[in-house]
Amino acid sequence: MKTFLQTRRVFVAVVALGLFAMGARGVADPDVWWHLRTGQLVLQNHRIFHTDPYSFTRFGQPWVSHEWLSEVLMFGLYRVSGFGGLMVAFAATIAATFLLVLMRCPGRPYLAALMTLWGAVAAAPTWGVRPQMFSFLLASIFLVVLEASSDLLWWTAPLMLLWVNLHAGYAIGLALLALFLVGEAVEAGASGQWRKTAPRLKRLTLVFAACLALVPLNPNGLRIYSYPFDTLRSSAMHNFIQEWFSPDFHDPMYLPLLLMLLTFMAGLALSPRHPRVRDLLLLLVMIPAALRSVRHIPILMLVLIPALAQLAEAWLRQRSAARLLTMGRTEPTPRTALVNVLVLATFAAFTLVRMRHVVNTQRETEAQHFPAAAVAFLNREHPPAPVLNHYNWGGYFIWKLYPQYRVFADGRADVYGDQFLATFAASYYVTDDWTKPIQLWGIRTVVLPPDAPLITALRSAPEWRQVYADPETIILTRRQ
Repeated sequence: MKTFLQTRRVFVAVVALGLFAMGARGVADPDVWWHLRTGQLVLQNHRIFHTDPYSFTRFGQPWVSHEWLSEVLMFGLYRVSGFGGLMVAFAATIAATFLLVLMRCPGRPYLAALMTLWGAVAAAPTWGVRPQMFSFLLASIFLVVLEASSDLLWWTAPLMLLWVNLHAGYAIGLALLALFLVGEAVEAGASGQWRKTAPRLKRLTLVFAACLALVPLNPNGLRIYSYPFDTLRSSAMHNFIQEWFSPDFHDPMYLPLLLMLLTFMAGLALSPRHPRVRDLLLLLVMIPAALRSVRHIPILMLVLIPALAQLAEAWLRQRSAARLLTMGRTEPTPRTALVNVLVLATFAAFTLVRMRHVVNTQRETEAQHFPAAAVAFLNREHPPAPVLNHYNWGGYFIWKLYPQYRVFADGRADVYGDQFLATFAASYYVTDDWTKPIQLWGIRTVVLPPDAPLITALRSAPEWRQVYADPETIILTRRQ
């Protein structure tokens, strides 16, 4: 027991609890709802979807259901333990991801923990109950394996097989393997240590080839090879979906990221020790990716946090300040053990209270982000279909209203395509030929936020009448 109560161990436990508390958040992602519905239907029907079942605009069209295993796991958790189980599971996933990052950080624990928590705050805007978190965790595991001895490299193969069925973010794993291979080959060439490095480079090459060959072992087969690149090339996603936007550094939410990047550049100038060529290559790829899309910030943190910790540790050692960050491994005195118990108990109690609060306020979170009252009206009054819905509400409608209503659009942007989403945006913002989608699809009911320009335009049209209104939602129907 005394060994467990060593200050170092208690400190790590406190950091883990803090990360778990940070990761605990209500279910508010717009896509979680269609993920749950898909997991439910896969378990009920014992088959994976290959065509769209949810919309009337793309019904029967090809759909690459690349997250099928995540969706089955998510619905399984929900069925057993409700939203609380989902929140706990994903908070634990996030905490585990950053604990692995902490483990990879060089230097003293206090310094490593500071950098890890800083990076966690920078990545937090993208967290949630969503399959991307599985990619986040697996990328963190990949980095642990790649930085360890070569004997562990073959573990990337079963991890890749799991990853390619959980989420199309598997491409991150392949990218990490390729960057490690190129980076270490450059290092070997620069140092003239080809003979010493050759066995590891050969193993990295074989492991990369094995992982690449395992990719088609999923229900979508060879199609999954091109899917991540199709997503990256989608102009509609980058133009209309917020998590694909570049970070806006006028927004305080992205200030931790900006400060980390500026600190890293200062560290390169001031620290006597510089990152390895391999690590710089990773950063040269990950930093532009994160600056292009908010979605990629968490992956950048997996690489930037250890690099920043290494620079800070070297700078402190140069200034003889490292002794201020030491933390003993000796057996604690009774007084120290008591203090450690109190600290650990306090953080555990805080984490429990935080988790209970998040779970107990899920109904309010749902009502804040989604048209819960309007959906109740739709279920009760059954206004005529087809229904034009807000893009971010499509998943919620699939969970609450399918199969009675099929959606106009939802978060599966790849299913709808760039042209469709651009046309929908023109209708929503009343630009160009904004009436075309309404006429083409014979829309009879419109469910949108009150500030939607389309609502303002249709309210003034005599053929439309308002049948429902609340502060979050307006419902209009076409007169017979």
